[in-house]
Amino acid sequence: MSTPVALQLYSIRDYTSVDFYKALQSVKEMGYDGIELAGLYNHSPADIKKMVNEIGLVPVSAHVSIKDLMQNLDGTLSKYAKIGCPYIAIPALPEEMRPGYPGFASTLDEIAKIGKAAKDRGIQLLYHNHDFEFVLVDGVYGLDILYDKTPADLLQTQIDTCWVKVAGEDPAAYVRKYTGRAPIVHLKDFVGEKGKKESGKSPDFDFRPIGMGVQDIPAILAASQSAGTEWLVVEMDKPCCDKTSLECAKL
Repeated sequence: MSTPVALQLYSIRDYTSVDFYKALQSVKEMGYDGIELAGLYNHSPADIKKMVNEIGLVPVSAHVSIKDLMQNLDGTLSKYAKIGCPYIAIPALPEEMRPGYPGFASTLDEIAKIGKAAKDRGIQLLYHNHDFEFVLVDGVYGLDILYDKTPADLLQTQIDTCWVKVAGEDPAAYVRKYTGRAPIVHLKDFVGEKGKKESGKSPDFDFRPIGMGVQDIPAILAASQSAGTEWLVVEMDKPCCDKTSLECAKL
């Protein structure tokens, strides 16, 4: 049985911000099975639930700011529970909360608290990595510390395969490393090398539709299957190659 595929709607944010319903219809017509939300697009949870049900898309997950969760935990979780998302993912951390910074210890406590509250509502909390978590803290990657210190029932992985590769690690191996704890894997492809922080991205770094960059997609898919992944989520941070974001999502 093939693993279903969803689209992270951040990929087509220029369309969802104009006509959310029409954008969802386009996603369905492309052949995607579900969506991962990146905001509510000025719609109520009830409206979004109605739209996805009408169109026939599964609201698999949502990227939700850790700041929003910290400021209004119950209210924020309630929105996604009403939509019917079985997962929510913390999409990134503010710099001061990241591994290697003094605030990381309190970050671990906050994530465990959020994970417990989500679990009580029947939602599984995930963490979506970038490359900045691949900093060594006492000889261990910050990302691994996050998962080592937080019980698996309170936090599972959402491995972003692009940023694992950018960090110099093998995406397929990293998915396998978290077998049984990797319900959603982010598929993202790219070309070039990311520049150093102080100089920004090097000119040759660019995102690509899946299978059109440097990633070994068959290996990642095989690893995801063996790891027990339930959903694959396609994400493309920005369009390329003189194509629209919808055209890239279709590719």
